[in-house]
Amino acid sequence: MADNAYARAGVDIEAADRAVDLMKEWVEKARRPEMLGGLGGFAGLFDASALTSYRKPLLATSTDGVGTKVAVAQLMDKHDTIGFDLVGMVVDDLVVCGAEPLFMTDYIATGKVVPERIAAIVKGIAEACVEAGCALVGGETAEHPGLLDPDEYDVAGATTGVVEADDLLGPGRVRPGDVVLAMAASGLHSNGYSLARHVFFTQAGWTVDRHVEELGRTLGEELLEPTRLYTKPCLAIARETETHAMAHVTGGGLANNLARVMPPELKATLDRATWTPAPVFDLVRRLGDVAQPDLEATLNCGVGMVALVAPSAAAAALARLAELGIDSWVAGEVAVDPAQKGTVELVGQHPGW
Repeated sequence: MADNAYARAGVDIEAADRAVDLMKEWVEKARRPEMLGGLGGFAGLFDASALTSYRKPLLATSTDGVGTKVAVAQLMDKHDTIGFDLVGMVVDDLVVCGAEPLFMTDYIATGKVVPERIAAIVKGIAEACVEAGCALVGGETAEHPGLLDPDEYDVAGATTGVVEADDLLGPGRVRPGDVVLAMAASGLHSNGYSLARHVFFTQAGWTVDRHVEELGRTLGEELLEPTRLYTKPCLAIARETETHAMAHVTGGGLANNLARVMPPELKATLDRATWTPAPVFDLVRRLGDVAQPDLEATLNCGVGMVALVAPSAAAAALARLAELGIDSWVAGEVAVDPAQKGTVELVGQHPGW
């Protein structure tokens, strides 16, 4: 570290510069043709002239982080997957309204810049952007000595997308008889980790390197499983089938997130018997003695995304999702219910629970 006042205060400019050099390769991979320039500018540039082809383009934007899942990455000293969680959290919030993500920026705050660690984080972000089809146009890495410990960091991001006004998905399109399609989660995704960590690490006393027979791998490997990206598959069914609305199942769980796109005069009923959550959810429930309503209000319980489609479109949407690698199924339907307007109800029980 250079011997200057800033370095003596704990900020390493040379390390930050090296981190930028290491991440350039990955950022370069996460480009779209509309992206202008590269790293080093004060702002990321994106050519918006393509929007002139829209009749009435609506810009959509979303921002989020990954919560305390970063603590698991730090425990395992594995940092190249957390970017998928970050991209998933922000990009798939856009997809639910039918918007195509265009570009993204990220922010990494850390107690000490370790170039290889920062590059690994950005590698994951860039690879996820490629999968989601959006450009990583810029970002910021900030060293916060005294605020964060040297091995601590947090990540956040923001993304912008576009949707034709006539194609905007949402409550206004939902109709009685619509079919609820559930899309399988890859695991806990990036929500409820304060609960999961408390159950596994505090209550059960497990460590990340403990092999768990029910999981078929170590606890750490399970908890660090990247968030599944639904971006391109959801855009495909939105464009190719009569899809009316979608809900990204994040903090708050399945029912609460689906309720956000339900019109006030309708109710959705989902049958738990149509799917079996992955073993990690049952482990949290049993080890932590967590009541099912609390579990369902915190974790995705096996469903990462939901689509409300016209009955005539259900088979085509399921087939298209399968083609694109997304396991999906009919979980319920929408109906008029004057007594419980705008609500979502889970009925039945998961097999084996």
